[in-house]
Amino acid sequence: MNTLLQTRNLAAGYGDFRALFGIDVTVGAGEVVALIGANGAGKSTFLKTIVGLLPPASGQILYKGEPIGGLPASKIVGKGIALVPEGRRLFSSLSVEENLLLGAYSGRPGRWDLDTVLGLFPALRERRHHPATALSGGQQQMVAIGRALMSNPELLMCDELSLGLAPVIVREIYAALPAIVAGGMSAVIVEQDVRLARQVSSRFYCFQEGRVSLEGESAAASDEAITEAYFGVHA
Repeated sequence: MNTLLQTRNLAAGYGDFRALFGIDVTVGAGEVVALIGANGAGKSTFLKTIVGLLPPASGQILYKGEPIGGLPASKIVGKGIALVPEGRRLFSSLSVEENLLLGAYSGRPGRWDLDTVLGLFPALRERRHHPATALSGGQQQMVAIGRALMSNPELLMCDELSLGLAPVIVREIYAALPAIVAGGMSAVIVEQDVRLARQVSSRFYCFQEGRVSLEGESAAASDEAITEAYFGVHA
């Protein structure tokens, strides 16, 4: 496996509050990795630290073997890492198309442009000139994913794609994932639904109270082991 992203003994937090302790995670090229764990386990903090929204307190973040810990978010996007943030974070004053075009500001070449994103999510094409926040929750999530894809990342990091969405919409969004990674893109998926997370990933890491409590192949881990790692109790 060619390693794309690796963290070594990564620690991070908010002021005096430490949220991550000694995190070792590896993501291979072309791999989909899931991060699971209860609310407050540190999953979103991990993503924010990788993409430059939070500085690491200690440890290393290596991307293609190069240390990127502490770089500004704009530099990290330019290197090929994009985040679909929890809660979507769309610009309410801009249209769907304008939100999507903002994702392309880094100028990275690649297969994703306005036409390919609208082809991936046809529901957005007829609404491209509508205010982005006037769309349904599921369509707003499509805009957030499309905006990230417009930067032509090699690593797509998705934080709680299913949050607040109806199951049928969640299935529709995750149905697009194989087409997204088909070109060799890697993805890190933070997902509360453990069963869904295991279905869409090849490997997983379970976070508990800021530490990795279990890691393994998504198809091979037992439900009992995941329950214990997730909640810190014996099933």
